[in-house]
Amino acid sequence: MKCKSTALLWASGLFWTVLPICTAAAPQKDYLSALEADKIRDAETPNERIRLFLTFAEDRLKKFQYEIEHPSSNHHGEMLNALLNAYIGCVDDAADTIQLGIEKQEDIRKGIDLMASRTKEFLPILQKYSTNGPELEIYKDNLDDAIEGTQDAMSDAEKAKKKVSPPPIRRKH
Repeated sequence: MKCKSTALLWASGLFWTVLPICTAAAPQKDYLSALEADKIRDAETPNERIRLFLTFAEDRLKKFQYEIEHPSSNHHGEMLNALLNAYIGCVDDAADTIQLGIEKQEDIRKGIDLMASRTKEFLPILQKYSTNGPELEIYKDNLDDAIEGTQDAMSDAEKAKKKVSPPPIRRKH
C-alpha cells in the first residue's frame, strides 16, 4: 500500500513539474488576443495565416489612427506605442510565414501578393503620421520602426515573388 501511494505521489509531482514545460512550448504572442492566436493556429495553409496576420495588422493600424484622432485621457502614449508594436509584430510574423513557406516550397503566391498589396496600403498611412502626426514625440521611435518594418516586408514580398516558382500550366489535350 505504501509503495502505491509513493508512486502516485511521485507521478503527480512529475506531472506538475512537466506541465509548465509543456505550456511554455507554445508561447502566446503578447500582441494577439487568445481568439486571434487560436485563429492563426487553426489556419490550415500559410496563405491563410498570412491573411490573418495582415488583417490583425490592419486592425491595429486602424485602432492607432482612432486613438490619435480621439485621444484617451488614460495611458494615451502607452496605447499608441502598444498598437504600433502590435502592428509591427503582425507584419513581421506575416513576413516570417512567407519565408518559412519559401523554405518549405509551399504554394504561397496568394500570401505574397497579399503582403505586397497590403503593405503598399499601410505605408502611406504610417508616413502621414511621421511627417505631421500629433504628439509625434510620444511614438516617433515605434512609428519609425513600423515604417521600416513595412518597407522591409514590402521589399521581401517583391523578392519572394521572384523566388516562388510559377503556377503549373495546364495543357488541354
